[in-house]
Amino acid sequence: MAQYKYKAQTYEGKKKSGVMNAADEAELQLRLREEGALLLSAKLMDQRKAERQIKPKVLSDFSRQLGTLISAGVTLVRSLNIIASSESIKPREKRIYEDMLRQIRQGVSLSDAMEAQNGAFPPLMVYMYRSAESSGNLDQVAMQMADHYEKDHRLNAKISTSMVYPKILGVMIIGVILVLTKFVMPQFQELFDQMETLPLPTRILYAVSDFMAGYWVLVIVLILGIWVGIRALLRVQRVRIWWHRKKLHIPLLGKLWKTICTSRFSRTLSALYASGIPIVPALQIARKTIGNDYIDAQFDDVIPFVRAGNNLSDGLDMVDGFVRKLSDSIRVGEETGSLDTMLLSTSNALEFDADAAVTKMVSYVEPVMLIIMGIIVAFVMVAVFSALYGSYDSIAGME
Repeated sequence: MAQYKYKAQTYEGKKKSGVMNAADEAELQLRLREEGALLLSAKLMDQRKAERQIKPKVLSDFSRQLGTLISAGVTLVRSLNIIASSESIKPREKRIYEDMLRQIRQGVSLSDAMEAQNGAFPPLMVYMYRSAESSGNLDQVAMQMADHYEKDHRLNAKISTSMVYPKILGVMIIGVILVLTKFVMPQFQELFDQMETLPLPTRILYAVSDFMAGYWVLVIVLILGIWVGIRALLRVQRVRIWWHRKKLHIPLLGKLWKTICTSRFSRTLSALYASGIPIVPALQIARKTIGNDYIDAQFDDVIPFVRAGNNLSDGLDMVDGFVRKLSDSIRVGEETGSLDTMLLSTSNALEFDADAAVTKMVSYVEPVMLIIMGIIVAFVMVAVFSALYGSYDSIAGME
């Protein structure tokens, strides 16, 4: 997407200028028209490397500081200067804030300065701040964005933290296998060599032990190769969409993933719609916050459907991956004329459901990992003790 520096005129005759990302001048003209302005001139700016999006926790801190300072009567320029001068921010964030400050001093709006950072700020945040600049409630919207990204951070952190224990168990399982096959089984080698035949579990364990002893480097390389290969495959869009679809249909866990994705979407859509952004642009932004490419791809059909004048609830019914509660609640809001209220209440309810879903997901994963470890240890014990009993029987028979 190209970056344009433009000059435009509103329908009321007021001149405006700024920086905006668009695929071409036609899209730039369309986006300005949606904002109530006509394009006068546009200049393609020098392209810079796309920025990695700032983490939700940092976005929350930025918005909270900005909202607090502006509500206290501090000017926007001084507020950004204070934020950029903070000792706690990282060099990359400091560079981004200082670049925004430079543009604002040149007359560029805050939202356009954020958009000019090549993806450092998410579209939701840019649109919300742009709406706030039009309505004059920048401090309130900043605090709203702070709460929004704080919730996003807490959910992501909980998902990440909840998977630590299963990962530790996974490493322990691999460690147990290595210790048993590399160090424990060789101790019984001399005893078992005296037996004419070994039980099947013991032969299997010995085969695994011999393979690990002779090719352990190859095994490690193979595991790392599989891990790198899977990550490379998931960068392919078709493979990623296939995998994201499968995640939504895994028994037990699939329903939990649906709840989490629906919560993300509804929270974003609620914030956008409440700020006065039309439903179609709101859908275009909200689809990118779902975190599931399979659901995102389905909006290529949903958005034209809604743009044609159909109900939003009917469009969301077409999406495979959302919980039914979302479209049912929106349908009630459409029928009663209180869509904004229903979106907000549904968003709050789904946030609670998503939090419970993460907890339930961990409650499913942990026992499965423990059962796998138990099965491995039990198999090794059966293999060893069955061979030991067999050796005792052989010795007794010789006597």
